[in-house]
Amino acid sequence: MEIYTYGHEAENGVRQIMQLFFSLGDDVRVESKLEGRRATAEIYAFGKISTGEAFSGSDERLYITNAIKKSVFYAAKKLSDMPAPWGISTGIRPAKGARKMLSDYSEDEILNHLKNEYLMDDKKARLAIEVARREEKILSSMPSESVSIYVGIPFCPSRCSYCSFISQAIAHNNKYVKPYIDAVLKEIEHTGRIIKELGMKVDTVYFGGGTPTAIAPAELERLIVSLDENMDLSRVREFCVEAGRPDTFTSEMMNMLKRNNVGRISINPQSMHQKTLDAVGRHHRIEDVEKAFYLAREAGIESINADLIAGLPGEDTEMMKYTVEKILAMNPEAVTVHTLYMKRASEMIDEFEKIRFTKNAAAMVDTATMMLKGEGLMPYYMYKQRNTLGNLENAGFAKCGHESLYNVYIMEEVQPILAIGAGGSTKMVMGEEIERVFNPKEASDYTNRIDEVLKRKDVFYDFYKRRM
Repeated sequence: MEIYTYGHEAENGVRQIMQLFFSLGDDVRVESKLEGRRATAEIYAFGKISTGEAFSGSDERLYITNAIKKSVFYAAKKLSDMPAPWGISTGIRPAKGARKMLSDYSEDEILNHLKNEYLMDDKKARLAIEVARREEKILSSMPSESVSIYVGIPFCPSRCSYCSFISQAIAHNNKYVKPYIDAVLKEIEHTGRIIKELGMKVDTVYFGGGTPTAIAPAELERLIVSLDENMDLSRVREFCVEAGRPDTFTSEMMNMLKRNNVGRISINPQSMHQKTLDAVGRHHRIEDVEKAFYLAREAGIESINADLIAGLPGEDTEMMKYTVEKILAMNPEAVTVHTLYMKRASEMIDEFEKIRFTKNAAAMVDTATMMLKGEGLMPYYMYKQRNTLGNLENAGFAKCGHESLYNVYIMEEVQPILAIGAGGSTKMVMGEEIERVFNPKEASDYTNRIDEVLKRKDVFYDFYKRRM
């Protein structure tokens, strides 16, 4: 893919639109030009030439950039039948713009803006508004001077073939677990001091990974107890553990979580078809999912989320319908529907490139959405990633009162998040000002550089202390 720009510096925006329709390895060339408010594009692909044109209604940079992206979008659509339901909205948070418009514009005005300025189709524009309204209701109750805590556990029972997260199969890396836990305990203690000195209140706690429940219950409990000892958790409104893999569930683990005030977990079957699970290296059985729900309920866990993936290899709409039916029969409080997404680090990347342009995923997402809403689970948060099947979104659905506060906070970037552990991204938020500090991604690297990690955390303290 070759990109040439003339009269503007929005090359990244042009690339984002081109990647909606073409693979990076395609023999494609685009020439994007800007003259005043007029943007034009010429795309040379597959022995054909296509042109596109768009005009900006304003001299503001945002609208000029949108015009540039629209011109490329129009030209690309003539050469590719790849669906692009979100139009030129290529960012990770498609509902964020709609939420900012809620107080000043009617729903019809917002709908027209999303469709005309961002070329969203009607269904996705309405979804963005629906999610924005629920997010706004959740955000209105967010306490002032509050912070969320994320703790990363980068170990899993096995590595799924579609996975691109920084995680390690615990069977081959068990020797790293204890030193990793010891390092995390140091960061928890250091982070607790920062929170106390800044006078912040912990609002939500989220253990992610990886699969936190892949480590022994006693090791996970050490971390939870340390959090309680080093931070005031009395005002925590949501404590979630990404239990993830159903094959890690035991009565001991569930009872330990309940004993330590964990009220929300995620059980991630992804599919309820054994053939699919075996094909993608998801080493659990269908009966493990039902057992996991039973053990969580028996322990008294109040809120369970189930993650599903639309577009897994070999699956179709009827298979997705069956999966959703089986999950709904277990009565989860929330369900997250992901669209298959791949990074270069995924084992399935070559196969993914062959199916990326399929339209099958859209029907699967639509089917899941209709079935979940029919049972009272409504969309409340959403995000997009590049290189998803059909350029689709990931969306969380929940019964009223069971929406994940943490998911909304992290998507809408309205609350600081202190991330602990490998791969953690600490986020500092002050109005529209947002800065980030990253921890090393690999468990061993994080462990070996823990002293450096603690020094990086002081950036968070300095950021807020200067503004007090």
